[in-house]
Amino acid sequence: MSDLQRRSVRLSLLFVASASLVACGSLNSASNNIAGLVTPYKMDIVQGNFVSKEQAAALQPGMSRTQVSDILGTPLLTSIFHADRWDYVFTFKRQGVAPQARRVSVFFQGEALARIEADDLPTEAEFVASLDSGRRSGKVPVLEMTPESLQLLPASAKKAEQKPLPALPASYPPLEPAAR
Repeated sequence: MSDLQRRSVRLSLLFVASASLVACGSLNSASNNIAGLVTPYKMDIVQGNFVSKEQAAALQPGMSRTQVSDILGTPLLTSIFHADRWDYVFTFKRQGVAPQARRVSVFFQGEALARIEADDLPTEAEFVASLDSGRRSGKVPVLEMTPESLQLLPASAKKAEQKPLPALPASYPPLEPAAR
């Protein structure tokens, strides 16, 4: 090979390598732009106890700890340093929506409810409405047969529908064998 041919081969290899590096750089920025359009799914994160406005309104001073627990559920936070205080904390994180965070603190004097401190709480209906994820739901089907559709049923289905249920047994066998 002559010196001129070697130089032209080297020059062409250098040109191909340079073009490859430039292509990689522009391909990287193009792929980043495309990846920015597509976002991965992030699941909703719900933590803590949801306390509605109706639940908070049901609490009355003087209620026992058991009664409060029956209405609000088990508190998320209890502390040995604050034995007369229960905290109900609720957080809800969803992709594309600002996170929700609410706190309800219940204070006791001995075993009786003394007072409640709470953030602005939604009603149950407002909370359920806020859970709408933007999915379109179709028309809700009617789950009741009309008199016209009952007439179209075969005779065997009509008889089965009118047949009374069998009587319940007078007694049931024991679940465990008798002790000997």
